[in-house]
Amino acid sequence: MQIFKKTPAFNFMGKRQYALAFSFLLIIASISSLSIKGLNFGLDFTGGTLIEVGYQQSADLHQIRNRLTTAGFGDAVVQNFGSSKAVLVRLAPRENTTSNSLGDKILSALKEDDATVEMRRQEFVGPQVGDELRDDGGLAMLIALAFILVYVMARFEYRFALGSIAALIHDVIITMGVFSFFQFDFDLTVLAAVLAVIGYSLNDTIVVFDRIRENFRLMRKQQPVAIINASLNQTLSRTMMTSITTLIVVLAMFFLGGELIHGFAIALIIGILIGTYSSIYVASSMVITLKITAESMMPVKKEGEDQEGHYIE
Repeated sequence: MQIFKKTPAFNFMGKRQYALAFSFLLIIASISSLSIKGLNFGLDFTGGTLIEVGYQQSADLHQIRNRLTTAGFGDAVVQNFGSSKAVLVRLAPRENTTSNSLGDKILSALKEDDATVEMRRQEFVGPQVGDELRDDGGLAMLIALAFILVYVMARFEYRFALGSIAALIHDVIITMGVFSFFQFDFDLTVLAAVLAVIGYSLNDTIVVFDRIRENFRLMRKQQPVAIINASLNQTLSRTMMTSITTLIVVLAMFFLGGELIHGFAIALIIGILIGTYSSIYVASSMVITLKITAESMMPVKKEGEDQEGHYIE
């Protein structure tokens, strides 16, 4: 199935300066937000106790916070979870206190205002484990980017490798910047989504680069900008179909999958949109900026071969 019945002729590279300026602003905004607000790390990274309680009627979060403050839990983070009847209470690690006893104290305090409140789940992560998970997660992302750089450089050449890495870093920074700006919970599932975004964006970029390399050998008399424009238009139908079908699945996850995977789905939605944009503009524009030429794309001619690659007797 194709979106376009014939190959379109959009001048993508003609607008690359505007696109790069837009990307630059997004990256600056994302880095600023990450520097000022930081990420709202979930329990997986910070450590502590998470308690989910359920009410028969809509819960009054302000009243719950006051009750917990009176009970000596003024640092508790209280928020709805999926519906107004479900409430999450997050607490920082406490010395000489087990998670079970902490949960019992929280439940007892809340029952003073509403005897129908019930415990639904309780999770505990130690602070040392949280630190290790955060460090290992960041290391996993750096290792993935390093191996991608080596892979693309081996398959294509260094200009394409730098272009793909620039696009991936662009996608990761903006995705994390959105989570920082809106203070969405950043936990292990979101980190997994960010790694998935890296793979998704790379796959789309590799498809575009394959066509660019092929067209450089077929359209030898054309300028690099014209060749890259033609390549982007030829792969546009495939890019849009992949993005749209993937986005439909992720939107279904977001609306029907429940609160537990909302962060995962949000990260994928952002990543798909930004990844599609970056494979068209960021990666390809980077290749032009690095002065790609038709000569650099020609296969190395072996001794005894003519221009068509046939051996001369």
